[in-house]
Amino acid sequence: QVQLVESGGGLVQAGGSLRLSCAASGSIVMINTMGWYRQAPGKQRELVASITSMQNTNYADSVKGRFTISRDNAKNTVYLQMNSLKPEDTAIYYCNADVLARGFRRMAYWGKGTQVTVSS
Repeated sequence: QVQLVESGGGLVQAGGSLRLSCAASGSIVMINTMGWYRQAPGKQRELVASITSMQNTNYADSVKGRFTISRDNAKNTVYLQMNSLKPEDTAIYYCNADVLARGFRRMAYWGKGTQVTVSS
């Protein structure tokens, strides 16, 4: 099986920065797209940013120019650098990865989430 473990969340003032990390482990053969999603209270989970194995990136309009997604394929890790944070960025951030694991079909895995709180 595959596990995704996020880290780096916390409390920050508006205008500040945080860096999230998500490490994938297990019987991994190949990881395709990795991404970050977020869910604020009372709202649906939404895509924040994604990155393919070829380093092609995609961002939600609300974070373009402020957030940067990157990945280290050798470490099976994806990062989200968040700058100029706003109170509306407050949410639980979830890591997602499209993984082919040994003995399993290709499927999407989720981390347990990390809380990001931005105070005004």
